Amino acid sequence: MDYNLEQITHPLLLSFQTVGCSMVLFLLIGVPFAYLLSQRALKFRWLLDTVVTLPLIFPPIAIGFFLLLLLGKNGYIGSFFAQFNIAFIFSFYGLVIAGFIAGLPLMVKPLQSAIESFPQSIVEASYMSGKSRVKTLLFITLPSIKNALFSALLIACARAMGEVGITLMLGGNIIGQTDTISLAIYNAVFDGDHQLALILSAVLVVISLLFFTILYLLEKKKMII
Repeated sequence: MDYNLEQITHPLLLSFQTVGCSMVLFLLIGVPFAYLLSQRALKFRWLLDTVVTLPLIFPPIAIGFFLLLLLGKNGYIGSFFAQFNIAFIFSFYGLVIAGFIAGLPLMVKPLQSAIESFPQSIVEASYMSGKSRVKTLLFITLPSIKNALFSALLIACARAMGEVGITLMLGGNIIGQTDTISLAIYNAVFDGDHQLALILSAVLVVISLLFFTILYLLEKKKMII
């Protein structure tokens, strides 16, 4: 069967764009969350930990449904942004949110563990030298655990690329618009086009192997250091 190249390139490029935006959110939101959770004296730490960990234990399709209620035009959050003609549902924004929610625990938890394992004496010395908590985190702690940061970011991005349940609810699986590569595989199987599904799956296998190789090299470099 002959295939249009766009049937493969469009979902792939859309997935990369989604993961790229999710990566920015992982850094801007995931890193602060990991730092906050590493502070054992933080009030309501358990609540933040629960919210962050929830996507790991709660069915993705159910999370997508709850987000649909919140971010829809009649939802508590969606209704506010609708006044500015900003729609999250069935749009690229929905794909980014889905990827971010799915990958957030895999970004935060390993990084939290790395921050907690960082020598407290070095942190206290930084405070005594006059550096703030933010500067200490950005210029001392994170550079020292950069391998853990990159590994967590890579795993989170891989999870975001493979997300189906939340993406299906928020993105709507609109062919040619919000069908990421994972949804494109789902659509191909649903339509009985197993050959296309096999091709798209093979592309994901190659990407997954690339992620694994990078993770292996990071771990090997960590062991050498």
